[in-house]
Amino acid sequence: MALRILVAEDEFVTAFDLCDTFEEAGYEVEGPHAGICSAMLACQKERPDLVLLDVELADGLTYELAQKLIDEDVPLILHSDPADAMELAARFPRATTLAKPCPPAKLLDTVSRVLAPA
Repeated sequence: MALRILVAEDEFVTAFDLCDTFEEAGYEVEGPHAGICSAMLACQKERPDLVLLDVELADGLTYELAQKLIDEDVPLILHSDPADAMELAARFPRATTLAKPCPPAKLLDTVSRVLAPA
């Protein structure tokens, strides 16, 4: 069974590029979700194997959702502007941080690393 990645990204073009990249790599994709509520409901409905979370969605900052996912041991990749990456890495040490834009090869390599058994 394919691993399920939830994509929470409010930039339309970026969101669909991410989804296409994951689908082409053989992952099942949930989303894209442009808002926090939508992403949170999807996570509650069916726990994803990994969440790619933009730190700022259409309805605000996603720090609370990020912490909730970390607390529930859901693998998390925070997708952000390069200027925010260091602050996010310090605030969420158990999450992986990727700066936008991220080349597909690096994105998939990061996903593989995050999902690899410890």
